[in-house]
Amino acid sequence: MSKLNSYLSLEDFINFLNGDKEISLSDSLIKRVDDSFNFLSDFSKNKVIYGVNTGFGPMAQYRIQDEECIKLQYNLIKSHSTGTGQPLSVEQVRASILARLNSLSLGYSGIHIQVIQLMKELLNRRITPLIFSHGGVGASGDLVQLAHLALVLIGEGEVFYKGDRRSTKEVFELENLKPIEIHIREGISLMNGTSVMTGIGILNWYKADKLMNWSVSIACAINEIVAAYDDHFSKELNQAKLHKGQQHIAELMRNHLADSKMIKKREEHLYNGTNQEAIFKDKVQEYYSIRCIPQILGPVHDTLLEVKKVLENEINSANDNPIIDVESKQVYHGGNFHGDYISLEMDKMKLVVTRMAMLAERQLNYLLNTKINELLPPFVNLGKLGFNFGMQGAQFTATSTTAECQALSTSMYVHSIPNNNDNQDIVSMGTNAAVLCDKVIENCFEVFAIELITLAQAIDYLDCKDKLTTSTLAWYNEVRSKVPAFKEDLIMYPYIQEIKDYLKN
Repeated sequence: MSKLNSYLSLEDFINFLNGDKEISLSDSLIKRVDDSFNFLSDFSKNKVIYGVNTGFGPMAQYRIQDEECIKLQYNLIKSHSTGTGQPLSVEQVRASILARLNSLSLGYSGIHIQVIQLMKELLNRRITPLIFSHGGVGASGDLVQLAHLALVLIGEGEVFYKGDRRSTKEVFELENLKPIEIHIREGISLMNGTSVMTGIGILNWYKADKLMNWSVSIACAINEIVAAYDDHFSKELNQAKLHKGQQHIAELMRNHLADSKMIKKREEHLYNGTNQEAIFKDKVQEYYSIRCIPQILGPVHDTLLEVKKVLENEINSANDNPIIDVESKQVYHGGNFHGDYISLEMDKMKLVVTRMAMLAERQLNYLLNTKINELLPPFVNLGKLGFNFGMQGAQFTATSTTAECQALSTSMYVHSIPNNNDNQDIVSMGTNAAVLCDKVIENCFEVFAIELITLAQAIDYLDCKDKLTTSTLAWYNEVRSKVPAFKEDLIMYPYIQEIKDYLKN
């Protein structure tokens, strides 16, 4: 049993989602939620509180009569269940539920404990609400997407259950679950928040962090294959530039390449005083995509650290409106639902992931172009030149996919469109940013898969397995267990998918 209590790190969050243990609620969590609900129940009498006894958005000036307040919440949920497009993945929805559960359990929302308990059951029993990718503008949070979560919690809508898309009512009956009852403001509390963009954002960060580690490993392998000099990742050179990320990447490369028999030392080749050639056989410097790895991946590392910090702050924040503060015994109206923090970080992450795809595409081009590398046959073709094609066809896919990443990296953060009768006159588009970021990440894994297969072919052509560093040899063996060395042309798409899955998992 994994017990939810208070602060969740991103590692905790991922472990909760991926673990086999059921989630339970701590006594202190339950007390926080109960205290907030009980306070609001008493405080809201004879007061005007947005979302309790008023209309919503631009209609907040309309008072709602006491006998209509509960129906108001149901009306809000049903009227905003308007999502379209592709359904979010099961993984994305589960992340969104956990993010919403954690935020609402902080005790700032005045909701009944029933809400938390039923969301916990959805996670534990793997009942996944149908939530669509299109709908949220990320200003009053993920209103439309979270409406679809709320719709399931009140026993309506649809869910994915044991691989099938089924009605919520049917699945609740099978699982002996009861829908929540609206008590005060459970509808607006569920919907007013950034939990969908944040949940997807955490998954994005987790995958992007994997991509960065693979990018370092791949860069080290290509440095080995071309027998590059070691000074470009030296401690001395990289300490001369005061960026922690650059220094970190250089250190990773030094550790990774410590036992390589292929990396050269400049003092042994160009500093020995015996070179008399007019044109040097050994390259003085490698191409940027090989030599500038610390400077290129350093900013990626630093950006991912900042993204992680923002996401962690967001899942541990109250992000609905109004905020119920038991300690000061007040209700505060404002805009904690606004998704600018997440939107900006998703845009930044799209950029650095696209940068990794671009780096991989350039490295791939280097390997495939014999006129540039002066080391390998065209397209790393191990068969008959002119008759076989090697990795020629796969390069088209890598180039096309990288170009799509570049197009998708246009900022959503600056694409605000006023709506809601101009009540929401500047919005974050955070959910769109998170969904597009996921697409860019998936694309990048595909480019990496093609590069990894190409590197394995290059290693076989050079017959250098016994000279590789331990870590390069480890992934080479994994790739070769899935994609045999080939001279004859293969139908490549199943292999590319298999290596993509290996990189992700």
